[in-house]
Amino acid sequence: MTTTPADTRVVDLAVRDQVAVVTVDRPEVRNALNAAVLDGLEAALDECERRTDVRAVVLTGAGEKAFVAGADISQLVGYTLRDGLRARMQRLWDRIEDLELPTIAAVNGFALGGGTELAMACDIRIAAGGARFGLPEANLGIIPGAGGTQRLSRLVGLGRAQELILTGRLVDAEEALRIGLVTSVVPGPELLDAALGTAATILAKGPLAVRMAKLVVRHGAETDQRTGLLLERLAQSLLYAADEKAEGAAAFLEKRPARFPG
Repeated sequence: MTTTPADTRVVDLAVRDQVAVVTVDRPEVRNALNAAVLDGLEAALDECERRTDVRAVVLTGAGEKAFVAGADISQLVGYTLRDGLRARMQRLWDRIEDLELPTIAAVNGFALGGGTELAMACDIRIAAGGARFGLPEANLGIIPGAGGTQRLSRLVGLGRAQELILTGRLVDAEEALRIGLVTSVVPGPELLDAALGTAATILAKGPLAVRMAKLVVRHGAETDQRTGLLLERLAQSLLYAADEKAEGAAAFLEKRPARFPG
C-alpha cells in the first residue's frame, strides 16, 4: 500500500491494489464539509486522475460516527447569493459523478446534507449497518444544493424524495436499502473490505467496457429511451472493435481469467 496526502489536514488518499481510498478526516466535527475539505477532495481527484496505478475510487469518512455530516455550519452562516450561484459543492459532486473511474461510497455513519449528496454522486453506495441518511437543509431555511433535489428522486422516486426533503427525516441503513438509496448494507467492521472487494470485482472486468457502461447508463438516464438505446448501440459497436472483446471472449472459451490491459 502506498499513501499520499491529498490534503494532510482534512483529506487522506491511500492506494490499495489500484483502488484509491479517499477519506474525509475531520472526525472531531463528524467530517463536516468546509472549504479545506473541498480543496482536499479536489486535490485527491486530481491525483486519482493523474496516477496510472489508480483504477477505482472509494470515498469514506474517518472514524465510526460519520461519513460526512454535511456542510460546516460555521461557514454556512456567511454564505451569500454569490456563493449560491458559484455552487462549488454541486460542481465538485458533479465532477465525482462524471469521473471516468468507478466510484464507491463506503458510508460508515451519518451522511447528512452534503454527505448524502456526496454518496449519491458515486456509482455504488455501500452502507454500514449503523449508517444514517438525510437531507435536513430545510431546518436551516435552505434546500439541498449539491444535487440532492435531483439525484434523490432519480434513485428513490419523486414522492419519496419529496417526503424526505420536505420533512428532513433521517432514514437508517435498512430503509435506505429498501428504497434504493444504497446498494448494499454490511456490518460496520466489514465496510471497507466490502467496498474494496466490490472495486476488485469491477477491476477484473474490461476497463473500456466499465468506462462505456458508466457513460451509457449515466447519460441514458437523462434522456428518452430511444436516445439511450442509440447510445448503447454506438458504445457496443466501439467495444466490438476493441481488443478487450477479443480477450474476454477468448478467456471465456479457454476457461481462464481474462487478462485485460491496464
